[in-house]
Amino acid sequence: MRTSVLPLTWHLARSSGRRGLQSQLLAAGAAAVGAFVMLVMIAASLGSGTRADHTAWRTPQADKHGTAVQALATTYVRHEPLTVVSLAQLPDRAATPAPPGLNAFPKKGEVYVSPALAELLHKLPASQLADRLPKVSSYGTIGAAGLASPDELVAVVGRAPTDPAMSKAAAEGASWFDGGQSARAVVSGFTGTKASMFTATDQAMALLGVVLLAMPVVVLSSAAGRLGAARREQRLAALRLAGATPRQIIAMTAVEAAAVGTAGALTGALAYAVLLPALAKIPYGVGSWYTGQLWVGPAWFAGVVLAVTALITVSAVSMLRQVATSPLGVAQQANPRRTRMIRLVLFVGALGYIWVSTAGGGQLKAGQLLALLIIFYGAFWLFGPWVVDRLGRIVGRFARRPATLLAARRLSDDPRGAWRTVSGLVLAGFAAGFFSVSLLGSDVSQYRDQVAVTTVGTAEARQAATEARTLLNRAGVTATVTVGSEEDFDSLLGGSPGVIAHVTGGTERIDTAVTALTPVGSGTLPYSQDYAGASDRTTTDRIAQASTATLILSFVLATASAGLTAAANVLDRRRVYGLLRLAGTPLRVLDRARLRETVLPLVALAGGTTAMGVYGSYQLNKAAGAGINTSGAVELVACLVLGALAMFAAIGASRPLLRRVTADPAQSAD
Repeated sequence: MRTSVLPLTWHLARSSGRRGLQSQLLAAGAAAVGAFVMLVMIAASLGSGTRADHTAWRTPQADKHGTAVQALATTYVRHEPLTVVSLAQLPDRAATPAPPGLNAFPKKGEVYVSPALAELLHKLPASQLADRLPKVSSYGTIGAAGLASPDELVAVVGRAPTDPAMSKAAAEGASWFDGGQSARAVVSGFTGTKASMFTATDQAMALLGVVLLAMPVVVLSSAAGRLGAARREQRLAALRLAGATPRQIIAMTAVEAAAVGTAGALTGALAYAVLLPALAKIPYGVGSWYTGQLWVGPAWFAGVVLAVTALITVSAVSMLRQVATSPLGVAQQANPRRTRMIRLVLFVGALGYIWVSTAGGGQLKAGQLLALLIIFYGAFWLFGPWVVDRLGRIVGRFARRPATLLAARRLSDDPRGAWRTVSGLVLAGFAAGFFSVSLLGSDVSQYRDQVAVTTVGTAEARQAATEARTLLNRAGVTATVTVGSEEDFDSLLGGSPGVIAHVTGGTERIDTAVTALTPVGSGTLPYSQDYAGASDRTTTDRIAQASTATLILSFVLATASAGLTAAANVLDRRRVYGLLRLAGTPLRVLDRARLRETVLPLVALAGGTTAMGVYGSYQLNKAAGAGINTSGAVELVACLVLGALAMFAAIGASRPLLRRVTADPAQSAD
């Protein structure tokens, strides 16, 4: 062909009419959604790492030539952690540099607070919060460089080296469930590398969400690349019969798909950039974000756009194998796309490998877990079309209604196309089943309404009990104070000497009791149930937040994929639908067939992946000694129902398009 590829591609795109423009817009929309979702999840992962770095300075890193004493303590108000960093300059030592977020090293008696803590100090009575800190005429402000989130509660207190809060005993208080909430060391600066307990796991959970969403994005991008595939095949088959070479056919398709994919992916990426201030207000972990934390940078920005564009281009080009080798068969639509038994063999082999890898009971590394997860998704991606093909044949053999027979024939004639419609929800079902019923973490409910204070020894504990009763009575708190036994390891003291106050009156009274008991003991801050269960609760909360976000985005991607694929199928099959209408098939029968074409593989496959997710979560709970999360099971059912309804609504949205396509059956069948 003498005509160059680019002008001919442009001419064919312009001459494709309204139907071709609709397919291109749908493909661009799919690319936009995929790029936007991936950029958001990558931003959450990278931003979580930045957050963790912003908290590493609070955990002191010992230096034998240090110039100051740094003590980390954690207290709770309204069930939220308040991090207190106490600093004391050692005499006759070099000046210590300022910690991140401060202009100078704090002097004795100075108190710096985060903006969120300053707001809370004005909101709550002093007896519930402010009295835990040294009294000052005004508070300094901690800048963003020293904070992980605008919502974080942090205080930096300047003290004397001899202050009880700076002692080793204060840092060794409730070490049995401390989890990194307290520490003390002589330091020369703030170059610590150990992130706060409240941010250490954030990036891992966000990265898990990225991995779980990668496959739905691939599904959506693949569906976008195949939008209008039937019309493209017919058009290119005619060109192939007219003398076009396979290289020209592939080049034309690649150029068209790349142009559409780039436009869509760039639109989604720009939407992400514009919506950064709004995305920063979505809480995760310790709270909302600073906008700069969610910017992925030019490299990731361009990389996601190119990756989505490449997926769409490869998907579109991969459909041209038959056009290049057998254009006459494509033009006559005489080659149904069957699947082979090798898919079942590979699926069984992949599941067997995963079973052997996890059956040993050993601790797998994060990379190994991610690799097994990718293998699992890849196995289902291969297995899905084979199941759809066999399901269509079985249902077609026993079908008693026209709509069911039509649906079965479509499933067996194009199993890959039917699989692409439901694959998003099928793959999301595993994540839904796993996360919804997971139940990990220790139970500390027996410590409810208790406040504990550790002391150096038993004799000091008896004196502290008398002082505690006086302070609680003065604060108006009704409580029963008991002296802890060193042999009672099941108490909130965990066998350490100290006192326990059993408080009545709810959260406000607990906060008041913690504040009132701050002067008691050896410099250790009083603690409650929140402190005891913080380590496990932080992990479970992050899992819950990451899984919820992942499930929501997975169902959004699945719904978008199903809706786009359904609309594309209507456009691609308009000749078939026209012939059926000419044969007397009612429009409602065609619509029911489209719906059953989705319901049949969805029930068979999504049910299987969800059951596998539930089983995996059950085994994990069993290994951790946890029970069954009944509330999570209810949420799972609700999640699946809502996801299925959203998918059916997306498919139903193409009903007007079906009506327009078949409005003139003679022209549609031409």
